[in-house]
Amino acid sequence: MNNSLKATLKKAFRYFFQGVIVIAPIAVTLYFVFWLFESIDNLLPNLFGSLFPGRINDDSHIPGVGFLLITLIMIFIGWASSSFVFGQFIDFLGSLLGKTPGIKLIYSSVKDFLKAFSGNEKKFDRPVLVNVDGADVWRIGFITQNDASQFDMLDHVVVYVPISYAISGITYIVPRDKTKLMKDHIPSTDAMKFVISGGVTEL
Repeated sequence: MNNSLKATLKKAFRYFFQGVIVIAPIAVTLYFVFWLFESIDNLLPNLFGSLFPGRINDDSHIPGVGFLLITLIMIFIGWASSSFVFGQFIDFLGSLLGKTPGIKLIYSSVKDFLKAFSGNEKKFDRPVLVNVDGADVWRIGFITQNDASQFDMLDHVVVYVPISYAISGITYIVPRDKTKLMKDHIPSTDAMKFVISGGVTEL
């Protein structure tokens, strides 16, 4: 193989991987958006189809209508939940689910996880550097509890450390002096992206 052909192939491979780097994030993002849209859009038709077999057919389904209805229902529930009567009903239902064996594990876990990202009880809003591996090795995490009093460890804090390129993470209970609060100008969302991306994203 002559040098000219080698150079051409090397350049072609370089352009190929450059193309992958450019298109992959766009393709994955669009795929996820379309998948989410289609899943939500088909939620009501699938539900009605299960409850009333034969009443719903594919020809009568208009793309986007299910998504719009689910969005309006969520807005209505959010608005109604602020009223006393509906709020009491939601609290009763939540209390019932939270006390039902087996179900309470799923309900409480999902509820606490979602509340950790939004509302007045956000947990992932204090990014820190945490020393858990070695004297000079630090991880980026988020303080989720100011103390570990439930474990009789008042001088410790609870830190959640995300794992790069995954939706999982590890929870550590560490001495308070093993953590360093990150600078105020670094938003928690940027700190999370930095960890998830394996440190590639700039802070």
